[in-house]
Amino acid sequence: MSTAEQSALARPAGASTPATRTEGTIMYAYEHALAHSRMRELQEEAQAASRAHRLYRARKAARRAERAVRRAARLSASVY
Repeated sequence: MSTAEQSALARPAGASTPATRTEGTIMYAYEHALAHSRMRELQEEAQAASRAHRLYRARKAARRAERAVRRAARLSASVY
């Protein structure tokens, strides 16, 4: 009895052949790479949105500070 015959007897009925398992492994690896790529894209999008939001908040804080400086200058000038 050859090794292939022995392994065929050892496999339960309906079990996949080594070629099918290899194809399944290849498909799993492909799907994993695709999911990993998509996750990386989503993370980059989220980081870009986060940077944009922080920039918006920094500009808003700068405008608020400028108004406070002008208001303080006006109050100081009105006292003298």
